[in-house]
Amino acid sequence: MLIMGVGKSKIDPCPLSLPWGKSPSVDMSQRPHEADSKKSNDISLRDIAEHSHGALMPSGEREGTEAPEEVPEEDEEEVFLKFVILHAEDDTDEALRVQNLLQNDFGIKPGIIFAEMPCGRQHLQNLDDAVNGSAWTILLLTENFLRDTWCKFQFYTSLMNSVNRQHKYNSVIPLRPLNNPLPRERTPFALRTINALEEESRGFPTQVERIFQESVYKIQQSIWKETRTTLQRQSIA
Repeated sequence: MLIMGVGKSKIDPCPLSLPWGKSPSVDMSQRPHEADSKKSNDISLRDIAEHSHGALMPSGEREGTEAPEEVPEEDEEEVFLKFVILHAEDDTDEALRVQNLLQNDFGIKPGIIFAEMPCGRQHLQNLDDAVNGSAWTILLLTENFLRDTWCKFQFYTSLMNSVNRQHKYNSVIPLRPLNNPLPRERTPFALRTINALEEESRGFPTQVERIFQESVYKIQQSIWKETRTTLQRQSIA
């Protein structure tokens, strides 16, 4: 499976199911970043969250005093993903099932779940790379979602990112899976304003086809490539 800036990837045994920050290293290449054409209004996820993320980050990461050293990177193909699934720690298996459903049954690939992101890096960096390195951000709405403070932070920053970046408008997709779905009445108000994908609905296939359009993906992919090229030139200059 391909991920942002990575030619090959596999699920790490340390994803969300293990304590944050305790994980084997995973090679990553250059991190993708997107930029709106109106840079004056462009706000990165880390900028949005700077004032609050300390209280919401996993405790292991807050207590750490030093950032882990980056692993030497290899030159591999850079890939802009179709989607990333943000999910609770206890929902890794369900996120994998939904990922396989979208990729194998609907041909929407490549995609990734957050548990597949490198475990040796800061989680804000992973979140920024995941959201801005993919066309759509899927929020897996289960009973576990609201119990996980990190998930609340993820959906808040993802929504803010879609508001502040014009090309990311309508890119956040809440999804209620078949297993342990979060009831509508308990869904945060901010997410209730967005039409959620309902896997148990008979109209689910039609919803998926209507949302994940190739033309939208191509537009975001083009902006992503232009942004990376600009950043690379600036780093050389």
